[in-house]
Amino acid sequence: MNASSTAGGNDDWPDLPYASWKDTRDTLHMWTQIVGKVRLACTPWINHSWHVTLYLTARGLTTSLIPHDASDFQVDFDFVDHRLEIARHDGRRSEMKLYPRSVADFHEEFMAKLAALDLEVRIHGTPNEVTEAIPFADDHVHASYDREYANRFWRALVRSARVMSDFRGRFRGKCSPVHFFWGSLDLAVTRFSGRSAPEHPGGVPNLPDRVSREAYSHEVSSAGFWPGGEMYPHAMFYAYAYPNPAGLSERAVSPSAARWNTELGEFVLPYDVIRTSPQPDADLKEFLQSTYEAVADVARWDREALEWGEAGRPSRVSDRAKNS
Repeated sequence: MNASSTAGGNDDWPDLPYASWKDTRDTLHMWTQIVGKVRLACTPWINHSWHVTLYLTARGLTTSLIPHDASDFQVDFDFVDHRLEIARHDGRRSEMKLYPRSVADFHEEFMAKLAALDLEVRIHGTPNEVTEAIPFADDHVHASYDREYANRFWRALVRSARVMSDFRGRFRGKCSPVHFFWGSLDLAVTRFSGRSAPEHPGGVPNLPDRVSREAYSHEVSSAGFWPGGEMYPHAMFYAYAYPNPAGLSERAVSPSAARWNTELGEFVLPYDVIRTSPQPDADLKEFLQSTYEAVADVARWDREALEWGEAGRPSRVSDRAKNS
């Protein structure tokens, strides 16, 4: 691994400077949208758009199993050997290499390989949640792929998911999986109070308002990892609530580098703070917990009913085995 990937930090949390991989980030964003839209087109709707997300694997990202008339299948990004694999459940498969190429070329080959496997799928051919939505078939603007940075991004997701999954397990109310949203290119986990929320105003670029309104139909406290974008050109961890309760922005959260960002309307903790910390997992867990508590307390969630007490939380099977 390139030594620069760990400069000032450790190899588990690789350096991810936005400016150094922006072009790869933007291209990969469009590639994940194309693959994600295939899952969207074939999968029954699940509340809050949970049916569209991708999931982390030991090598990259996966759609998980997708239902299809011809054969159930899945699509996997491999950021170790840098390839995309399409696998049918009857054993037929195909793959394509990941290398610097335009979104248009990626889209053409990917859809052709699906068709060759008798997996005819029609998708909406324009990206979501971006201001300049170039149709995939016409996008020759985004055409970068740096293998090193694609791998670093995936590794940052893996480490983040490890901590977020533990955080998720400490809540017994309704909670999302730890999953990857290709629309916004972020890894997220969302807790619910159980109460309905006011209708969301919508207005997300190139996303139907009905999707936003269904996604935020109930009160949430959401947190995740985002690799940065034009509005905030730095990788970061974030936490927000919907609806945004009065007084939330004034709440103190931890670690000390965490701040309320007025422009984004959420708490922000720079990724570099975690990457260079002597105890990155503990600091990230502290951010997730303190921001959730800020939301839950200000919005008066029923925390006693929604959270596991230490005595009530089931232990791991391995822990039970040790004590048996």
